[in-house]
Amino acid sequence: MRKSTPLRRTGIAIAVAALLAFTLFPVYWMIMSSFDKKASSGGGSLLPREFTWDNYAYVLTEGGFDVFLRNSAVVALVTVLVSALVALLASVAVTRFRFKLRTSMLLMILIVQMVPLEALVIPLFIQVKNLGMLNTILGLMVVYVALSLPFGIWMLRGFVAAVPVELEEAAYIDGASWSRMFRSVMLPLVMPGLVATSVFSFITAWNEFIFAMTLLGGEKGQYTVSIGLRQFFGEHSNEWGYIMAASTLITVPVMIFFVVVQRRLSEGLVAGAVKG
Repeated sequence: MRKSTPLRRTGIAIAVAALLAFTLFPVYWMIMSSFDKKASSGGGSLLPREFTWDNYAYVLTEGGFDVFLRNSAVVALVTVLVSALVALLASVAVTRFRFKLRTSMLLMILIVQMVPLEALVIPLFIQVKNLGMLNTILGLMVVYVALSLPFGIWMLRGFVAAVPVELEEAAYIDGASWSRMFRSVMLPLVMPGLVATSVFSFITAWNEFIFAMTLLGGEKGQYTVSIGLRQFFGEHSNEWGYIMAASTLITVPVMIFFVVVQRRLSEGLVAGAVKG
C-alpha cells in the first residue's frame, strides 16, 4: 500500500473541508437569515445585520407553526410506528412462509415502488374522499403508511432472510412462544434494518408536500409544516425572514431524529448492502 505523503493528506483535508463547506453553507445561511430582522427587505447575509427573535415569534404565533409542527409530529410518529410494524410482520410472512401468489405479491411490491407518486395523487384522493377522511390528518396518515410499506417490506425482507432459522427453532425448543421468539430473537436482529426503513418513513411523512396539499388543502387547522411554509411566499414578494425561521423549525426535528438513530442507521445501511 502506498504511503500517504503530507502533501496528499493536505490535499485530502482541503477537499473534505471544501465539501463540508459546500454542504453546510446553505444551512448556515438559513439559520443566520432566520435571526436577521432585515432579511425580508435586504436579503440574507453571513451574519445578522440586526439580530432578532421576531421572525420565530411571528412564525409560531401569527403563522400558526406551533399547530403545524404538532400536526407533522403526530403524522410522522404514527406513520413510522404503523409502517414499521406492518412492514416487519409482512416481511416475516413473505420470507418465512410459503403460500399461493407469494412471488406475485413480491413482484407487485417491487412494481409499486416504480410508479411515480404524481400518478397516485388522483386515485388516492378519490379513495380518501370515498372513505370520508378528506381534510383530516387520519386520511393523510393512511396514505403515508401506504406509500412507506412497499419500500419497508422489500428492504426488511433481506434482514429477515439473514436471520438463521435455527435460532428460531432453538427458541421454540426452549419453550418460547411465537410472540416471545419474535420479541427476543427476531426483533433485535432486524433492528438496524427497521431503523433504516423508519428513517425513510419519517422523511416521507415530514417533508412530503403534494399529497398533504391535495388532501388537506381546505382545512388550515390540519396543515403540516410543508404546507404551512407556503403561506410566506407571496405573488410579488417573499417574507424571507419568516421563511428561513420556519425552515429552521422544520429542519431541527429532522436533525434531532438523525442524531438519535444515526448509529443504528449506519449499521442498517451497511448490513442492507450485503444481506439482499
